[in-house]
Amino acid sequence: MTATVAIGEFARLTHLSVKTLRYYHEIELLEPVAVIAETGYRRYSVDQVEQAHLIRRLRGLDMPLPSIRAVLAAPDPAARDATLRDHLAAMEAELARTRDVVTSLRALLTVPVPMLRVEYRIEPSCTALTRTDRVAREAIGAWCDLAFGQLFEVVAAAGVTQGGIAGATYSTEFFTDDAGEVTAYLPLPAGTPLDPPPHLELTEMPARRYAVAVHTGAFDDFDRTYGALGSHVAEHAAALPDEPIRERYLVGPQHTDNPAEYRTEVCWPITEGEIR
Repeated sequence: MTATVAIGEFARLTHLSVKTLRYYHEIELLEPVAVIAETGYRRYSVDQVEQAHLIRRLRGLDMPLPSIRAVLAAPDPAARDATLRDHLAAMEAELARTRDVVTSLRALLTVPVPMLRVEYRIEPSCTALTRTDRVAREAIGAWCDLAFGQLFEVVAAAGVTQGGIAGATYSTEFFTDDAGEVTAYLPLPAGTPLDPPPHLELTEMPARRYAVAVHTGAFDDFDRTYGALGSHVAEHAAALPDEPIRERYLVGPQHTDNPAEYRTEVCWPITEGEIR
């Protein structure tokens, strides 16, 4: 017969506090094998020690409780290991994001804002294959991967030559509300015969005058380029109200796997007025 112990002894065996064990009982994550009706005292089987140790380690990895349930309920080791691998992959991604943020913060504190070379030009109108959606700022990376993947795939399948540099336009709401309309576009030569699938369309991109600066590298400190360029426009030109900002991806993920090599033009829409 397997031995049972009181909750205090089980806490010593597992390094889980009595408060934690009571909570796990309440949420049915780790239930005692018996509860004495007269006293409400909980008793645990020593066979549950290994399960408690597993829970403790998974919580130490910040695994959400539903995922821990999935691990405990796994029908076999392969299913359990798959859940654990998914969580470890998510942790590694979060660790990489944290490293990027720390690097960016150190640069913000120690590296002065680079002097931007700002040029003024009119981007001519063009026909482009586009995808437009309302996108949350936190989802923009995944959305761009999806949208540009579709644009390049459709153009390649049609045997069409790209007519210019791919880019995207970002509505004012994307910045003010953390979600707004974004259009990914791929310019095409004039008169290109193309029948786009339903989620894409051919769009006439209007001619616009811009103040333009180039951001070099990954997007962790992209806000600094935006801040410097927007400040320059405020001091020397007049921004065009409610006109989307345009980004042109001179060197992007479609060109290199190294984010340090990215080169992105940020195009700030301005009026036809005099440059100060």
